[in-house]
Amino acid sequence: MKLLTQANRKQLPKLYSQEEVEDPMVYVKFFNPCGQGTWFVTEFDGKDIFFGYCVIQEAELGYFSLSELKSIRLKWGLGIERDMHFKPKKLSEVKKQIAEYRYTVD
Repeated sequence: MKLLTQANRKQLPKLYSQEEVEDPMVYVKFFNPCGQGTWFVTEFDGKDIFFGYCVIQEAELGYFSLSELKSIRLKWGLGIERDMHFKPKKLSEVKKQIAEYRYTVD
């Protein structure tokens, strides 16, 4: 699976373009199919650097790279995947879903 399609690249706003937006849009979701690790992309520099909401052990806004995601190798030869069914939504909606999921799992 291609981690980032041309359609994704066209859809993603430039890095820093949502910096002043109170509730930015999330456009792409990457995840670890074997365990912890989910990355919600809000912006992209067009080459390698993303900004978004990262949920690993803790949840935080930050920068991460496409090359880094591509380099991660998991069990059975799997790698990080893009959620092909993810629909763009506000960051507040993503945070609410994460909180609800954590509450039901804990």
